[in-house]
Parts: sequence; structure tokens; C-alpha cells
Amino acid sequence: MTTAPAPVEPGPTDIRGRVAELHAIREAARLGPSEKATAAQHAKGKLTARERIALLLDENSFQEVEQLRRHRATGFGLEAKKPYTDGVITGWG
Repeated sequence: MTTAPAPVEPGPTDIRGRVAELHAIREAARLGPSEKATAAQHAKGKLTARERIALLLDENSFQEVEQLRRHRATGFGLEAKKPYTDGVITGWG
């Protein structure tokens, strides 16, 4: 006779883990699609969008909207490339 495992009650460690996961995802979104993409932008003599925002606005004054938004496009290999923010940064400062 096999007994079913007892249901796991969510505890503080589960919530802390989820919050830590959210912070990691937000940091990944803040850093951009990849270091390679950032280096390519810098090689062209350009700044990233976040770097331009930092130059234009006072520190910590930018309020971003929908930072974790991802596209739903298919075709041309887009289904494999779903960076957070999709290269668009929206907000106010």
C-alpha cells in the first residue's frame, strides 16, 4: 500500500525563494539581453537605452512600467529569443 505524499504548505522559505527569484529576474531585465549585445552597442559608439535614461534623468527618479513584459511573436526564430522588456523601456522620470 502506497501513501500519497502530504501536501506541502507554503512557508516563509518558499515565499523568500520566490521573492529572491523575482529580484534575480528584475536584475536580468535591468542588465539587458546579454553582455554581447551591450558590447556590440558600445562598439558602435552608442549607449544602451538604460545608460541614456541614466544620463537624462536624476538618479532613482525613473519609474519603469511593465519591466518584465515579453513578446509573443513567432517566426524568424523569435520564439527562442524572449528577453525581458523586449528592447523597449517605458516609464517616466
